[in-house]
Order: sequence, then C-alpha cells, then structure tokens
Amino acid sequence: MSAPQKKMFENLISGERRGASGPFNVLLRSPAMGNLLQQFGASMRFHSSIPSKLNELAIITTARHWTSQYEWYAHRRAAQTAGLSQTVIDAIAAGKRPTGMAPDEETVYNFVNELLTTKQVSDATFNAAKDRFGERGVVDLIGVSGYYQVVSMLLNVDRYPLPEGQQAELKPLR
Repeated sequence: MSAPQKKMFENLISGERRGASGPFNVLLRSPAMGNLLQQFGASMRFHSSIPSKLNELAIITTARHWTSQYEWYAHRRAAQTAGLSQTVIDAIAAGKRPTGMAPDEETVYNFVNELLTTKQVSDATFNAAKDRFGERGVVDLIGVSGYYQVVSMLLNVDRYPLPEGQQAELKPLR
C-alpha cells in the first residue's frame, strides 16, 4: 500500500468501526477521498443527533432504495439490534411503506423516503422532521442518507459479496 492508503487503513482499524470491510477496499483506490468519507461516515453513524434506531431506519431505507445487498445485510441486523421492529424492517425490504410505525419512525421514514424518491421534501415533511429533531436533526438525516447512498453505490459497482452462506434478501424495485 502507498503511504496515503496505509494512513486510511490505520484510521479505519483504529476508529470506531475497528475494521475495513464493505466499501473501504474500493476507497483504498482513492485514499484521500476514502479517508474523508470514512471520517464523515463515522460521524453520521456514531455521532448523529438522531437516535440509533432511527438512524438505522434511515440507513436501511437508503439501502433499500439502492437495492444494496451488502448494506442491507449489515444494517438490517444493526436496525434489529437498535430496536426497530421486524415488521418495519420486512416492509422496507419488500419496498412497501411500513404500517404501525411509532411517530418518530414515521417522521424519519417519510423524510428519507420522500427525499430519495422525489429528490426533495415537501414543507410538511420538512417541518415534521424539524419539529421532532431540530435543524441539526434534519441535516443529520440528509447526511446519513447521503453518506449511505455513496456507500451503496460503491458496494453495488464493486459487487461486494455477502458473507459466505448469506443470500441476497432484496428483490429489485419496480
């Protein structure tokens, strides 16, 4: 590895991720970008103002939008661990709007899904997110979804494999 690649790798394994799986092998090809992106991603994943369960909801909604199998595999489990219901997870996997969401979950789902599908949000959706999470929360939702879009694109282009014995769970969206 070159010096910049070594620096990026050292930052990954010494940081909160403690590993370099997923998109980081691809990002070693552009270590300056990779290092900046992994720092941003750590901020969005581990230091967001959005509670973990809701942050993971935003992540799996983004993974589903991109049909990113590895991202879904990794963060579906994280969403379960953070307390997101299996019913909500299954509906998102199927490409359907979940029913029975708690109000905070519905706010996150509405914001991220609308942003991903229409490339903007309505005033009502924006105000609901701002009222519930504040301005920083709105920015953090945009940041986490944006980061995981980049990750999903990297993983999809790389055709990053699922761990041995795992099967793809997401069907293509229509």
